[in-house]
Amino acid sequence: MQHHDTDPTHDDHHGGLEADLRTMAARGLGRRNVLRLLGGGVLFAATGCAGDAADTVASATSAGAGAAATSAAPATSAIAAIPSTTLSPVSACTVIPTETAGPFPGDGSNGPNALAQSGIVRRDIRSSFGGGTMTPAGVPLTMVLRLVDTAKGCAALAGAAVYAWHCDADGRYSMYSAGVTGENFLRGVQEADAAGTVTFLTTFPGAYRGRYPHVHFEIYPSLAKATTSANKIATSQLALPEDTCNAVYATAGYGASAANFPSTPLQRDGIFADGWTTQLATVAGNVKDGYTATLIVGV
Repeated sequence: MQHHDTDPTHDDHHGGLEADLRTMAARGLGRRNVLRLLGGGVLFAATGCAGDAADTVASATSAGAGAAATSAAPATSAIAAIPSTTLSPVSACTVIPTETAGPFPGDGSNGPNALAQSGIVRRDIRSSFGGGTMTPAGVPLTMVLRLVDTAKGCAALAGAAVYAWHCDADGRYSMYSAGVTGENFLRGVQEADAAGTVTFLTTFPGAYRGRYPHVHFEIYPSLAKATTSANKIATSQLALPEDTCNAVYATAGYGASAANFPSTPLQRDGIFADGWTTQLATVAGNVKDGYTATLIVGV
């Protein structure tokens, strides 16, 4: 995920968005017009949300491990797995675009490897685990991804695993940002069920300068393989609708996001600017009860 920009709480020390794009090109991941982006044809000015983090697959007992609920925790019904029938039908069997994992992946490819930590396999990813103590506040968000196999008519990709991570309401990434390097909140792994569905209970990401709000995720062929980035079969990002972001950022705790968000619309985001149709989640809910974001992910 190419984060950021010029926000000192982020990754300027990692080279920022331009460095991320160069990494994409070097790894063969710079699918859409990477050279154009590096050439300066895009303004990298403002917002962003999104993610980083994960933890090991060793504790497959995790469904709900760790994660003390925040005071703004959603109702039990919002935490339950969303039936696959509530997701939009697959209208086209399309592989989701490959995107950079960014400077804060926590998958061993750039520094620490949360995937090697006991407790990473869990549905509720809000709290740190295995020694961490923080549970970031924020509007509740249930994220539901349905994985489909594009080589088999978009049949459910049952048994695959997803590692998801994103920033907190203040734009910080656990394991990397100043003050939270010893935490691993907002990171987790889930195994896809028979319908190819994974569900994460988290909080709505904040918006930092230079990026449109997003959540990072990597897909692995199985839970057993979700221990190192070397085994991933896909890397992409989920975008959140503008109207939902505006509603969330008008609430307490998202003041910085409200200021950052207008600066980087989807059309000018360095990752989504070349097209986001298959990456924009469908969102339902409200700031009081929380939101549910759903996305079909073609692999």
